[in-house]
Amino acid sequence: MGRKWKRKSRAKRKETFTSWLIMLPGLILMAFFVWEPLFESVRMSLYKTRNVELVRFIGLDNFISVTGKDDFLQALTNTFSYTFWSLLLGFALPVLLAMLIGETRRGKGFFRTAVYLPNMLPGLAVIILWSAFFSGEKSGVFNILLGRLGVPNQTYLTHADWVIPIIIIIATWKGAGATALIYMAGMASVSPELYEAAAIDGATVWQRIVHILLPAIKKLAGTLLILQIIAVFQIMYEPMVLTKGGPDNASLSLMQLMWQYAFGGSMNYGKASAVAVIVTLILLVMTAVYSYFNRKESDWD
Repeated sequence: MGRKWKRKSRAKRKETFTSWLIMLPGLILMAFFVWEPLFESVRMSLYKTRNVELVRFIGLDNFISVTGKDDFLQALTNTFSYTFWSLLLGFALPVLLAMLIGETRRGKGFFRTAVYLPNMLPGLAVIILWSAFFSGEKSGVFNILLGRLGVPNQTYLTHADWVIPIIIIIATWKGAGATALIYMAGMASVSPELYEAAAIDGATVWQRIVHILLPAIKKLAGTLLILQIIAVFQIMYEPMVLTKGGPDNASLSLMQLMWQYAFGGSMNYGKASAVAVIVTLILLVMTAVYSYFNRKESDWD
């Protein structure tokens, strides 16, 4: 009995050692490319800097200086606005695309490729493409289309109320297809027998969606929700290239503000790190809140 227990113990230790050995390269890369820069940013945010050189410890002065400026409050408001519009315009669209493609009888592979194609395009090329589409000139594609309906030319990207929804439309167009494929993979796990049983019982298409399909992808949707919020909260190059944060900082994001502190002329890496730490803290709080309610919901189930 003792020898058998020792053999099991030895086998378990060997299995544990092998598992850690397999994970070791990933852990090293994560420590080098994620944790070390994160801790260095936290440290740099507490110092007065000369480029990347730490000059002297100043505590929370960088945070006080950054948060006390109007452009920070504008960028914070804009970033939450980006998040709101992304959930309003872009959260349900991938689910709808996944359901439509899933119900397609012919050409399913073609439609999968078609919805994923925008995600394969370089980000800068997409922005240049859409900047031509929403150009305020007569040659702007949207102005040409609306001009045929008698609508006068508009300068969409210089209108403070329109610029953030337009940027979110562009980001949604680029990323919705990839998310739709993930939803399709989740929907594929639903047993066809459930649909057949529901159809036999006289359930309509809407009832099958509400009572079978949506519950099956509920946890996946929750995970993709928090990932979408994290991604949109770090939006930077779309407003930077399209509008340079304008008009009058109406599209300025927190990450763009961080870039301006670091590379926009002042080269103040301490303040840039302070903005990065603030963004990280906000995302940690959001993730913690989501995890709390998700855990509560799991307990109720």
